[in-house]
Amino acid sequence: MGCGSSFPDRDSWQMGRPSSENSGGQDAKNLRVKVTVGASFLSQTIALQDSTTVKFEIWDTAGQERYAALAPLYYRGAAVAVIVYDITSPDSFSKAQYWVKELQKHGSPDIVMALVGNKADLHEKREVAAQDGIDYADKNGMFFIETSAKTADNINELFEEIAKRLPRPSVS
Repeated sequence: MGCGSSFPDRDSWQMGRPSSENSGGQDAKNLRVKVTVGASFLSQTIALQDSTTVKFEIWDTAGQERYAALAPLYYRGAAVAVIVYDITSPDSFSKAQYWVKELQKHGSPDIVMALVGNKADLHEKREVAAQDGIDYADKNGMFFIETSAKTADNINELFEEIAKRLPRPSVS
């Protein structure tokens, strides 16, 4: 599985327009995920249509069992969890369900969770029906989207949907 779980930090909200550090314009192609061993980190800032800017700090743990003991270090206090499975692998869909249960047990009660079917570009090799992902996400209070890290299809949409669902900081 190329990507396991990603978590933005709830304290990363920035209000206003994108800062000059982001003017280089990171796009979906820059969010492509390579195979991860252990955990990797990346930061991504996006601007929403309402001029709110959201900075994501993303820890990719790849969902590998040998790193399962470290996972709570990444998701403790996380505002969001993105659980990714490979649409060509029923085994990865089962593992995604395990991570959803773990997050439900040990994550923040108000965590925003997304279930992502990845490798949508390999639709001819699909072994997990999109409806299975939709049904599982609905049953668990998550939202569902299919993406392709290879072609960047729906990557921006994934992050935009997450940003919309995050609680807004109170203005003092």
